Amino acid sequence: MSSKASFAAIALLATTSSLAYAAEVPSTVGVAQPSAADLKSLTDMRVGMVKAALQLTPDQEKLWPAVEEAIRNRAKNRQARLERVAELRDDAMDPLHQTNPVELMQRRADRLIQRGADLKKLADAWEPLYKTLSDDQKRRMSFASYVVMRGMHDVIEHSLEAQDDDD
Repeated sequence: MSSKASFAAIALLATTSSLAYAAEVPSTVGVAQPSAADLKSLTDMRVGMVKAALQLTPDQEKLWPAVEEAIRNRAKNRQARLERVAELRDDAMDPLHQTNPVELMQRRADRLIQRGADLKKLADAWEPLYKTLSDDQKRRMSFASYVVMRGMHDVIEHSLEAQDDDD
């Protein structure tokens, strides 16, 4: 795959940030949350685009399954957390008067621990592969990471606002 094709794949990844936003932000009244099939499809697209952008060699290809598994596991755990948050939100009639603030802090801490563990597993999976990447592959990976992180900026900002409401 040429560099132009790699950048096109990365650009496509950037355009999927609105779906990622929908996957991270709880649904609002009148807006349907993406289905499990939609989120799986999004994860499949992301995995495929990252792999295509890297243009792995046959030796690097052997290290890819651990990375892909970590990406998919993280996405699966994120979806489970989102479903749990939606259940808790649906169960709460009046969160200001019926919610125990200590329980809120404990649930938030548990979610942060899980997210940290998932990110650590992802970093551990990437490390052996990253060490084998050429400078060009590292540049493409950095660019892809930047595009994704830039696209996720609004998601993080919105998430922090929602977390402030929880705290």
